[in-house]
Amino acid sequence: MTTATVSPNAADVIFDQRNAVAVQPLAAVTGAEIQAPLIHGGHIRYANLDYGASAPALSVVSAYLNEILPYYASVHRGAGYASQISTSVYENARAIVRDFVGGRPDDSVIFTRNTTDSLNLLAGCLPATDGRPDGDVLYLDIEHHANLLPWQGIPHRSLVAADTISGTIAAVRAELEQGGVSLVAVTGASNVTGEILPIRALASLAHEHGARIVVDAAQLAPHRRVDIAADGVDYLAFSGHKLYAPFGAGVLVGRADWLDSGTPHLAGGGAVKEARLDGVSWATGPARHEGGSPNVLGAATLARATQVLAGLDLDRWHAHEAAIRSFLVDGLQDIEGVTVHQIFKDTDPDTDTIGVVNFSVEGYDAGLVAAYLSAEHGVGLRDGRFCAHPLLKRLGLPSGSLRASFGVGSRLEDAQRLLTGIRELRSKGLGWDYVVDSGRWVPANDNRTYPHWAPNTPGTAGAAPCIDD
Repeated sequence: MTTATVSPNAADVIFDQRNAVAVQPLAAVTGAEIQAPLIHGGHIRYANLDYGASAPALSVVSAYLNEILPYYASVHRGAGYASQISTSVYENARAIVRDFVGGRPDDSVIFTRNTTDSLNLLAGCLPATDGRPDGDVLYLDIEHHANLLPWQGIPHRSLVAADTISGTIAAVRAELEQGGVSLVAVTGASNVTGEILPIRALASLAHEHGARIVVDAAQLAPHRRVDIAADGVDYLAFSGHKLYAPFGAGVLVGRADWLDSGTPHLAGGGAVKEARLDGVSWATGPARHEGGSPNVLGAATLARATQVLAGLDLDRWHAHEAAIRSFLVDGLQDIEGVTVHQIFKDTDPDTDTIGVVNFSVEGYDAGLVAAYLSAEHGVGLRDGRFCAHPLLKRLGLPSGSLRASFGVGSRLEDAQRLLTGIRELRSKGLGWDYVVDSGRWVPANDNRTYPHWAPNTPGTAGAAPCIDD
């Protein structure tokens, strides 16, 4: 994995500013000054610590959207002025995204709905001979469901990761040495704990044993620069909604041969060379899998977001994130009854992390803590099992835990507010009564006001058990 070296004093400089305005955002994001109503009355700036589920849109991306929106029109099918511009914007987005991830010149760039969609697409493209798959898909037990479930309908092997990075590499090697694996599917960074996998080493192992590798970079791409050509990655998938872009676009970047011969992902207009009443000749290239009218604005804003991230100073970017994460982890570990969770032992020198911290509070259901932090402190974070049920079970958290996640628009004050809330919970308990409504903890007798256009106030809609792809 290509990683910048952070100058020794960069994080220290940021830490020294805590008593001032603290760590400031690296980039402006929409919604940064939203005022959240508190259950006891009054409002406070919303502390968004849920970037890992869906990150706020970059302000630059929002401005770009407003610029191109008047030209939104049909793509690939119109001769008109607006259609020609929309087509150009859409196709140019492929080149921008390919460049952002260090893609090879002949790599396909296919726009999808999200990472889940991208990996399901690839699952339909694995090579087979006479209808029999040429090999198994190998994946770890720490994967998000997006990189777990698509492979279960085809020949596969699951592998329990060791409790160290080096041990996990050894386990993957041992499995590959048995032969018969065509694809290794791994996460770039855990969506639960933020720990980064050694992608370059795993890619080298896969290739050494005649397999390819696909990386779920939904969490990695918003936090680290990736170079798939240098790292030897064959396929990479990530989502715009985690990369500071709206509209629910995703992307799959990778080697064209499997994609050009695989099962078309969406049978429909634009995906064919010729359609007949009783058959079809499918197109090759990205069109093969992009049937129907494409998400032009989603692809365009995703590409614009990658340009903003590509322009960040890597030292400042990584130091900003490291400062917030270290401050939060240290603070949580100092609170009695709070446990910070991780997959790999902290003594392993190869473990790196992104802006994700997973923890639990003794004696409290995770959903109740999340509701309390929102209602009484204006802090938003994620609770549950994070669409990674096998990993949560492995960590001894079958009913779920809490996840704080942050990014380029975050401030140290956000982490401080979370710590203040947890300390008060441990010392004073809940400051309000809470009840379970539609499967979620909510404040009882909640009379707070919400925007007039919001269709549901908290607790009136059905619970969503797994929204994190």
